[in-house]
Amino acid sequence: MKKLKLYILTVFLSLSMIPLSTDAADKSVSKTPPKSIESAQAKTLIARLDEIKTIDKSKLNSAEKKQLRKEVRAIKTNLAQLGGGVYLSVGAIIIILLVLILLL
Repeated sequence: MKKLKLYILTVFLSLSMIPLSTDAADKSVSKTPPKSIESAQAKTLIARLDEIKTIDKSKLNSAEKKQLRKEVRAIKTNLAQLGGGVYLSVGAIIIILLVLILLL
């Protein structure tokens, strides 16, 4: 069992020394729009979500409710894309895996 942990540790450490090229695109071209555009888009999407929440849904038929649900899902995915996300580097993932291996 100790040899297995040693082998796994050796593999992870050797893989962490290999430089990985994950972004082959040109670095000089900005892919994201300016923050003012994103915030304006986010404000309009949030305003639409508030409008949908205030609608009396008891008066709507099932097709209209289904359409509203689809619209809410689309708006939420757009907001998630505008907000960015949490990104982990390869080194952080390796450290997390090593800590988990050592604790278990």
